[in-house]
Amino acid sequence: MSKDCLVFVGSLNREAPYFQGARGVGLGVYSFDEQTLEIRKLAETNDVDNPTFLSVTSDGSRIYANSEVFTWREGTVSAYGFDRASNRLSYLNKQPSLGSITAHNTITRDGTKLLVANYGLGEGGPDRAVVVYGFDRDGALSAPLASVSHKGTGPNAARQERSHAHSVTETIAGGTAIVADLGIDRLVSYRIGRDGNLTKSAESALPPGAGPRHIALHPNGRFVFVMNELDSTVVSMALDQASGRLSVIDAKPAVPAEVRDSNHCADIQISPDGRFVYGSNRGHDSVVIMAIDQDTGALSLIGYVPCGGATPRNLAMTPSGGHLFSANQNADRISIFARDADSGMLTDTGRAVEIGTPMCVKIVT
Repeated sequence: MSKDCLVFVGSLNREAPYFQGARGVGLGVYSFDEQTLEIRKLAETNDVDNPTFLSVTSDGSRIYANSEVFTWREGTVSAYGFDRASNRLSYLNKQPSLGSITAHNTITRDGTKLLVANYGLGEGGPDRAVVVYGFDRDGALSAPLASVSHKGTGPNAARQERSHAHSVTETIAGGTAIVADLGIDRLVSYRIGRDGNLTKSAESALPPGAGPRHIALHPNGRFVFVMNELDSTVVSMALDQASGRLSVIDAKPAVPAEVRDSNHCADIQISPDGRFVYGSNRGHDSVVIMAIDQDTGALSLIGYVPCGGATPRNLAMTPSGGHLFSANQNADRISIFARDADSGMLTDTGRAVEIGTPMCVKIVT
């Protein structure tokens, strides 16, 4: 009998002026049976403020949740344990994020560090773009080990008035972190030292006003796919492993031309076999599906699927690749889609996790 998936959800529980309400509970854990599509709530806690992004260890035993709270000059990152036998969440500790609007985090591939990206609003405070933490034996976060800041602007005066580090992702080979900075239209690559120190190795420019937000990595390690929030495009890039530099291979619109001006892209995910990418469109309220040429990295549009709600902020795929979840922020619903591995197409199962303002969803087995 196959093992149920664990589904971890961060939902908004504190108001912020740039979100449309806060109806969530904070951090929740669910089980999901891929055969029967049964969803069961296992645990939840309201003790963490606005966990808008989560990282989870591969066994589901530890969760690291960013707190994104408007007006805070520093967000926080909280560590929780989850016991699968008792279905209990346990608070471990929290650390300051050294920057405002704490937007994204990732556990390094060797499991020794957490990398955190701060979007940043206004000026003042530590104002660091990327921060590195270590772990204690029980998984609690160390004090910050290292941090870096970004400077610059872009042509979109309303959204690119300063640097906005939106995500940080480690390469497949490990040891290099790629930071997508929406404010300066750049992907900034850093070598990650054993002590956590970050050394810049490359800056890779995207078209002015693109606004890179999240990235997905091809399993072959050669290709990187970027979801650009501001110009609603998906970009395929080639990664030079030695330098960390990225060069554009292909770019495709994420939505039809007639809705591009009213759309803001959010997340991007890749199928386990590396054949398809999936991106969330807020405004068009869809998931775009693109096929990947395995030799060149070029993209081709497969189609669009309604997201099953409104404002699909975050996507997650089950480790098997059989299902895709869409966290529809303004519909209070995480829609569950069945995925055809051959065609890449999605079919709405009609099943969902009903939860207020879902912001992030992570799935492990």
